[in-house]
Amino acid sequence: MSDFAPIARRALRDSGYSLRAAARELNYDPAYLSRVLNGKQRPSPRLLDALDGLVGADGALRAVGMEEDDEARVDGVLARPGRVDGRTVETLAGVLTAQRRLEDAIGPRPLIPAVCAQLEQVGELAKESRGPHRKALLTVVAEWHQYAGWLHAAVWRDARALELLSVAEELSDEAGECAVAAVAVSFRGYVARQRGNHRGVLRASHAALHAPGAHPTQRVFDTLQAAGGYAGLGERGEARRLLGEAAEASTRVSDPPPIVYWYSPQFFQMNIGMVSLSLDDHAAAADLLSEGLRGLPVEQRGAEWTTEYRAALARAERAR
Repeated sequence: MSDFAPIARRALRDSGYSLRAAARELNYDPAYLSRVLNGKQRPSPRLLDALDGLVGADGALRAVGMEEDDEARVDGVLARPGRVDGRTVETLAGVLTAQRRLEDAIGPRPLIPAVCAQLEQVGELAKESRGPHRKALLTVVAEWHQYAGWLHAAVWRDARALELLSVAEELSDEAGECAVAAVAVSFRGYVARQRGNHRGVLRASHAALHAPGAHPTQRVFDTLQAAGGYAGLGERGEARRLLGEAAEASTRVSDPPPIVYWYSPQFFQMNIGMVSLSLDDHAAAADLLSEGLRGLPVEQRGAEWTTEYRAALARAERAR
């Protein structure tokens, strides 16, 4: 279920390492490394650390691998999905969290095949499961679909992204866990923004702002997303009003929930900068984007999702 082997293979490949080059760099027997990377042998803790360091994952690749007992438990539940225990749900949630963090280090592409394969497994588990832990399981499976939707959106596979986000909403509603659905609706705005569909951005943003269960940090982001949509349509007065509202609210929100762990003050600074740039406030945009990027946690500074913010900073600096 953890799919450590295919994720590690793709991470090495995307980092420019063949199996033999990685073995040489790490001073490991190529045959042993081959068995690990093909899922035929469990990696030692030392090898996990070495691979993690080689691809610059800052501990996230190591975290993707399950402990042997947890892996056996999950395999047992997948084989007999009638009843799910709490420890299995916690383990699955931990795998998903680890993969989210790993994306910050290695980007979305290496994770898509594994996450989609896992999606089939957890989806079947959700259909067959019974008992008191089913609601918690459905919440995890809903978030898995929401995350898979984000991964596809990040590589411009928009149609599949929207399908997965729709399933995430349905599962979240079934579980009675509104936060996942609210994030999925918000991410529809991201897909629309990539397409240059400003009206689509506004529909998704306003829907997310009124979604039950949305965390205050999420509402800050959706207000900024809506401000960007209005700016794109040339409605500058409304864009500035929402920008001011979001900027003020961003100073009052608490720490974000795990599902939107990256919604930090620095992240909001960057997005305030993005809206400022769309309003031709080039100097303010450059300062906000620069400060926000510098203030990101170390493990996020080189994340692929920061590319658009770096490109925006370059445009703002040229125009200021």
